[in-house]
Amino acid sequence: MNKFDVIVVGGGPGGYVAAIRAAQLGKNVAIVESNHLGGVCLNWGCIPTKALLKNADVLEIVKNASKYGIEIPEYTVKWSKVIKRSRDVARRLNKGIEFLMKKNKITYIPARGKLINATTVQTTTNEGGVNQISAEKIIIATGARPKWFPGMEPDGDRVITSKEAMVQEEQPKSLIIIGAGAIGIEFAHFYNTYRTDVTVIEALPTILPVEDEDVSKELLSIFKKRKMNILTNTFVEKIERLKTKVKVHTKDGQIIEADKALIAVGVQGNIEDIGLEEVEVSLDKGWISTNGFMQTNIEGIYAIGDVAGPPWLAHVASEEGIIAAEHLAGENPEPMKYDNIPGCTYCHPEVASVGLTEKAARDAGYELKVGNFPFRALGKAMAVGDTDGFVKVIYDAKYGELLGCHIIGAEATNLITEAGIARKLEATWHEVLTTIHPHPTLSEAIMEATADAFGEAVHI
Repeated sequence: MNKFDVIVVGGGPGGYVAAIRAAQLGKNVAIVESNHLGGVCLNWGCIPTKALLKNADVLEIVKNASKYGIEIPEYTVKWSKVIKRSRDVARRLNKGIEFLMKKNKITYIPARGKLINATTVQTTTNEGGVNQISAEKIIIATGARPKWFPGMEPDGDRVITSKEAMVQEEQPKSLIIIGAGAIGIEFAHFYNTYRTDVTVIEALPTILPVEDEDVSKELLSIFKKRKMNILTNTFVEKIERLKTKVKVHTKDGQIIEADKALIAVGVQGNIEDIGLEEVEVSLDKGWISTNGFMQTNIEGIYAIGDVAGPPWLAHVASEEGIIAAEHLAGENPEPMKYDNIPGCTYCHPEVASVGLTEKAARDAGYELKVGNFPFRALGKAMAVGDTDGFVKVIYDAKYGELLGCHIIGAEATNLITEAGIARKLEATWHEVLTTIHPHPTLSEAIMEATADAFGEAVHI
């Protein structure tokens, strides 16, 4: 039996980062991954979807080129090339992760891993070869997969998940998306840009329900202007599959037809058949329970990423992986905290946020100073021709602490980092406002929103 210091089961953005950090700390590491290194994020999630969304951005520029004084009377969309570019990007990055494993002298085992006991992992290759490896420390990073409710089971053809939505051989003329979280909204934007007739169905009162209510309302208004059919407070009862289309039946009696239906109602942890029951690893509502250092109830076993529960974000998985690796190596990392995690949705305009929503802050008993600054009043936004949206900042009136920042607009997913750093450093409105922001930039909107919160706005 091959022995290692650390075995990582799962090679996604949590697993491979944990493996590299443990190797950097002098550990002999093996990583066990049955599919492709990089996990869902790199191969079927974050990265290839952003490649598709970039294609959509380019198409938007072409369609609106006349407002920049450039006439493009005719153009052709090659759907197969749109899909191929996304897959090529994923493949290149996958090879990059393999290189990082070799660079850090990590043993990569292309197999499925299952815990036999607290120090032993059984590996099974796709060809059926079985082996056992051991280590004092094991990190479980098996991720999650799409979930669905009875009556809407995917078949990979008419009823699809995000994975199939990325590799459609032909563009559907109409698409029903069930679920208006980040995944559903990103695909709604993508397919709508290519002129697919899109209907979005959401059971909750707003789209992007985890975001600040003002942001959700703004995006809803923008999407409706683009002729998307958005149904909120609407529950799906069942999906009827026909030969050339689907019929989605809602509980209030509506029947909506389309070529295909995309299920985007959330994820469930990959906890089956990985030995958790045999080793008696504790679960909570389908997720592995951990402490602040990502330790499970079993000494020497850690769990990170989506399989350890929300928030289901790649950057959370990577940070958890670093904390787990440093902790098992005897370092002294800070425990994982979840109150300053940026959330991003890569539709157009982009949506990004960090910290508390206005409602959550009020419910927590804070007295607030709230500021807003619209991108239409910002010189850089006007210059680039992208003026939808705004920045909203929420400060504690008593101490001036930045409680939350919510952005809908161009480059929101890049801009949000400033607010995350400010919160990490416990900055107040004074530090944000008196930090000189370069002009003209989109980042000025954060400063301007802060000025608005305290009655010092200059440009609105």
